[in-house]
Amino acid sequence: MPAVTVDDITALPHIPQPDPAASSFRPVISVVTAPRGLEGEGFPVHRAFAGTDPALIDPFIHMDQMGEVEYAPGEPKGTPWHPHRGFETVTYMIDGTFQHQDSNGGGGLITNGDTQWMTAGAGILHIERPPEDLIASGGLFHGFQLWVNLPAAQKWVPARYQDIRAGNVALLASYDGGALLRVIAGEVAGNRGPGVTYTPISLAHVTVSPGARLVLPWPRDFNALIYVLSGSGTVGEERRPIESGQLAALGIGDVITATAGTHQESRHPNLDLLILGGRPIREPVAHYGPFVMNTHAEIAQALADYQAGRMGAVPANHIGN
Repeated sequence: MPAVTVDDITALPHIPQPDPAASSFRPVISVVTAPRGLEGEGFPVHRAFAGTDPALIDPFIHMDQMGEVEYAPGEPKGTPWHPHRGFETVTYMIDGTFQHQDSNGGGGLITNGDTQWMTAGAGILHIERPPEDLIASGGLFHGFQLWVNLPAAQKWVPARYQDIRAGNVALLASYDGGALLRVIAGEVAGNRGPGVTYTPISLAHVTVSPGARLVLPWPRDFNALIYVLSGSGTVGEERRPIESGQLAALGIGDVITATAGTHQESRHPNLDLLILGGRPIREPVAHYGPFVMNTHAEIAQALADYQAGRMGAVPANHIGN
């Protein structure tokens, strides 16, 4: 169950219904099921972008849905200290708690609708793991981490950290009140989220009630992706079926549409989506582990800089090992 909800959705700003005669609905190019994997110290993930044409996800590089998993006491896991360079990481917790610390002084707890936005830029070390009390107690863990590429001209910007509390996201309703939108970053239908981005993107967590249809204006110069966190329904005017753990990549147009199935499972009573897109960078990508650069020579330099300690040092009061 998403942490950020509202008692009266009709009190929120409503997205105007696009004029069908003047709108171009984005067609569905592909629907891909995310394979399962393990990340960090062994927590389960769905690799959301695996199998999708990289040209369709530009300016994004990678996205993991973390969980959804109910941990027993002693089971919660995170990542050890590791470097990043050349992109931004966005960690959004839907349910549960994660603790972040980095070599630039950033850090804190994110829980139940919070977001941490870390610009690695020229280089940084960080760690993400559940806090000790959650490790002891166990509990629900569900969120995602998105990697947003930086263009060549901004890959060397200084590292920075944004702590976005759940109460700061922009809340909107669809024109008929059938969907709740939480705008995390960028602009959706003229409403701006709190996340500050180098690369122009929009990112929203959307809950669509059973049987409701979301019709959402979307910038024509952005790509458009819909990932299903839970539930089932259809996407596009062609009503292509989609369900939990699947990513739909959409074609050219200025309107996105998705419809929730009339019947949802009891554990997930609504259709929960991540809707995201951005202006493609259209530059060469050299991606190796935690580094996203433009050339293999830059990857080699990143490895050398990390090994030489030029991406920062683990703080004296560090989390974990």
